[in-house]
Amino acid sequence: MINTAIAQDVAISIQNVVKSFPDRSGGRTRVLDRVNFDIYRGETIVVMGGSGCGKSTLLNCLIGEYDVDEGDVLFQVKEMNEPLDICTMDEAALNQLRKRFGILFQSGALFNSMTVAENVALPLTEHSYVDAAIIDIVVTLKLQQVKMLAHRDKLPAMLSGGQKKRAGLARATALDPEILFYDEPSAGLDPVTSAAIDDLMIDLSKKLRVTSVVVTHEMDSAFRIADRMVMLDKGCVLKIGPRSEFEVIRDVAPEQLHTRDERLIHQFLNGHSDGPLTDAEGMTEFEKLIFSDE
Repeated sequence: MINTAIAQDVAISIQNVVKSFPDRSGGRTRVLDRVNFDIYRGETIVVMGGSGCGKSTLLNCLIGEYDVDEGDVLFQVKEMNEPLDICTMDEAALNQLRKRFGILFQSGALFNSMTVAENVALPLTEHSYVDAAIIDIVVTLKLQQVKMLAHRDKLPAMLSGGQKKRAGLARATALDPEILFYDEPSAGLDPVTSAAIDDLMIDLSKKLRVTSVVVTHEMDSAFRIADRMVMLDKGCVLKIGPRSEFEVIRDVAPEQLHTRDERLIHQFLNGHSDGPLTDAEGMTEFEKLIFSDE
């Protein structure tokens, strides 16, 4: 039975979530298999794992893009008398809830025909009733926060990759969200630009006091920004804990690791090519499809 009561400091409670997709044999392969964990209000939690582990699928379930096969995703945001389960909400109710969170997509997802300022203004013009002068003030403030005010009149094609991420982040925060979702925020960026985006995320988390959920495979970034970390493997939660626990596993000598789970986490965190994560014997059908040469 699903527990519909969640603690006061929990912003999102993920309970027994199952998600599967059709496979090549005509059946279905589970990509998320009984995922359970809570996301605390105001924290930055990093979700990580190897290719095909289910982290991107989980993100899409959290924002209501994918329907889950089983389980519940409970949101408890401000002014709610009780948590809302997005798995049972209709599209209209879900769209109302989506106004309470922002999403930074991997590419930035800016509209190419709009200027930076117009992109940032879009959530305000679509979902608020303030006049144009107020919208312009808000856009200015949001662009200042991400150090993009000088580029407000540029089109996305005129921006670098890092600038597109900054503009996307300004748009994601336009409605002052309580929860921010990040999809591979450092993808495609050089190390210096990646570190600058990380610093910006940390700064915004402190200033806006938002809950941040970050899906990434960039370990340098993950260890800079995370309060807690979640490691997925074969659609299951392999480990969840504070960043310090993962730092211990990352830095320990390999001969001191006694379990497969520890060795898998150590391999992933250090980027080693050999280990249980890439052992074909242990791959799921979904992972074999990902790694296949076909």
